[in-house]
Amino acid sequence: MNKEKYLAELSALPAEGKDAVCLYNEISALAMRHIAPSPRPRCSAHYLSIEYLIGRMFYNNLMELGVLEETAAVLAGKGVDIGMFEEIEDAALGNGGLGRLAACYMDSGAATGIPLYGYGIRYRYGLFRQRFEDGFQKESPDDWLRFGDPWSIRREEERQIVHFADMDVVAVPYDMPVFGKRVNILRLYAAEGSEAAQKIGDVLYPADDTREGKLLRIRQEYFLSAAAVGDILRAYEKRHGRDYSHFAEENAIQLNDTHPAFAVPELIRALKARGLPHRTALRIARQVFRYTNHTIMPEALECWDASLLRRILPDIAAILRALNNSAAYFRRKEGYSPEELSASALYDPARHSFSMANTAVYAATKINGVAEIHSGIIRSTLFGAEYAHHPEKFLNVTNGVTQRRWLELADGGLAALIDGCIGRGWREDFDRIAELGAFSGDEKTLACFVRVKEENKRRLFSYIASKEGAAFGEGRMLYAQVKRLHEYKRQLMTAFALLRLYFDLKEGKTDIFPSLFLFGAKSAPSYRRAKGIIKYINEIVRLINGDKETNGKLSAVFVSEYNVSYAEKIVAAADVSLQVSAAGTEASGTGNMKFMMNGAVTLGTADGANIEITARAGEENEYIFGARAKELETLRRGGYDPAAWIQKDPAWERVLRTLKDGTFSDGGTGLFAELYDSLTVGASWHAPDQYFIFRDIGEYYAAILRANADYGDRLAFARKQWNNIAASAYFSSDRAVREYAEKIWSIGGKNGREGGNGA
Repeated sequence: MNKEKYLAELSALPAEGKDAVCLYNEISALAMRHIAPSPRPRCSAHYLSIEYLIGRMFYNNLMELGVLEETAAVLAGKGVDIGMFEEIEDAALGNGGLGRLAACYMDSGAATGIPLYGYGIRYRYGLFRQRFEDGFQKESPDDWLRFGDPWSIRREEERQIVHFADMDVVAVPYDMPVFGKRVNILRLYAAEGSEAAQKIGDVLYPADDTREGKLLRIRQEYFLSAAAVGDILRAYEKRHGRDYSHFAEENAIQLNDTHPAFAVPELIRALKARGLPHRTALRIARQVFRYTNHTIMPEALECWDASLLRRILPDIAAILRALNNSAAYFRRKEGYSPEELSASALYDPARHSFSMANTAVYAATKINGVAEIHSGIIRSTLFGAEYAHHPEKFLNVTNGVTQRRWLELADGGLAALIDGCIGRGWREDFDRIAELGAFSGDEKTLACFVRVKEENKRRLFSYIASKEGAAFGEGRMLYAQVKRLHEYKRQLMTAFALLRLYFDLKEGKTDIFPSLFLFGAKSAPSYRRAKGIIKYINEIVRLINGDKETNGKLSAVFVSEYNVSYAEKIVAAADVSLQVSAAGTEASGTGNMKFMMNGAVTLGTADGANIEITARAGEENEYIFGARAKELETLRRGGYDPAAWIQKDPAWERVLRTLKDGTFSDGGTGLFAELYDSLTVGASWHAPDQYFIFRDIGEYYAAILRANADYGDRLAFARKQWNNIAASAYFSSDRAVREYAEKIWSIGGKNGREGGNGA
């Protein structure tokens, strides 16, 4: 970027009388005029993801371009506070960790000089806007484009037609530059054409509990896959024409979970349409694709009804059947047992459905999990048959987050303190953050860190007051659980522990350092139980905050419209990161890493990346509790009776009863009764308390109290927090993307192909 020219033009830009939206668009457009994408090298990686949780772009992009501070100074000279752009809301084109990880990887690809090109969908509306009415989640459309989209460029000349049996859809790319050593591109496709065609790009994850909803999800995933494959082929053909002998050598296509797995049959279809024999097309496909599995949850391992595919994508359905047959043929020759053949089949004749996870596994040259425990689980259970015969395909790349957005931008006070200790180089070389360990015994530094934390809390509490209308006094220990609302993430267990703490405090059975419990989460609109948990937590929050006897010691808040911008403030302020999923259910998590970088201790289970966080920071600096995955697997096979665990401590029976004894009202919806039954008698599809809340809750409660007691020695607790920051280097997405480049994509590393740093 030509900084001098940009700043000169910014200085000449009139600001008087302009609102935040107007200035946002003008300044963003001005910056865009002074950048250009880096040349695309011969070899590159292509990242296909159904979602990208980008967050607010203005501050992050100016920071990455190296002009954020200068822009703030120029605007201040015009009487404009750069903080006014806080009202420009996030581009919420993602749901949670999957989309935020994709955004971090795009950031790190550019930052480390790796040619990484993203493909996704330019949704007309974000996930949804969340508000609470009498404690219930209510959704409304998120019209993120109302603020304009100055950071994207419409590429009309590169539009494509995506064909379905019953309609054609125009895929129009919008290119969003990603800044770093390289300027890479995130290409998001708008779905245009008929009214039915436009529905494909309306919202992320349309409800799929009806036949039409399932069809729309299939259309959405194929639209992304076909547009991306078409673009990758077009770029290759500009260099080589119709000679595809170098295609696999020059392109690595990363499937970010199962949603873009239609790219496998689509590439085969497209190559056959260009005259290649099926076997040649299949061989190329099996050299090009890589697959990251993000979950072992059955509902997220998509299986699509064959009749639905035949209705709108008959060619793709036929190719998937052919792939299933060829996979079975070769696997028999390799000695797969009948059980292994069934477990790894692409087509399930009993259910008449195609497994997109098994499709990705069959095609991929590399398959990775996203934390050590998760990678072990997919090798031993989920994809055990393939691992038994092709262990060379499997590896682990633990997730990471970008330190530039999640530390430098989110926590300016801490960033400045770190600069004073070790210099500024940690932004590009995050391994240097380990040098902070030398300051863990320096009480002056720790005292400065405590002041930074308290200032971050003041900033967060002020923001909460403006957004939620809830006020909290200073000097509180802050526990935070912020993530997508799902039963396995066990926000309900935190609600039970919070209510127990209130009862014990009210009755004089315990005393605590003044504390605030903060929740942030969205439930999928059709996820009834998750919405019941939100309502239940909000009922508890109302009870606790309304009790003048105890609210000087204990308070709580459930923030609405939790998003990236909210998260930036929360991770900077939190003292304790609550990561309490049942062991073996959370693939990795990335929130735990953001909290760690900002100096929060992890209070959580031995699950996902919590295990690796604890290994690096030291168990003495975390609060790990609960059953390990092996114990839960044993209990899952028939040895778990939640009633027996509840009876060990009558206090938990009292807490559980509040779901049905009238303590709280669910407005006559039956939501609380359903939650009670799910824990005590189960349902047709699961056993009682399927995520083992009552196995772990006693240990959870004890860990909460232990952390609270330790917090009373503020400098000693600050040392634990500081040690977490010093140990967080491994959890940078820069490290993760370099591992992908070297071990999975074979670009950018010592042994990789051309196109690495500085390409």
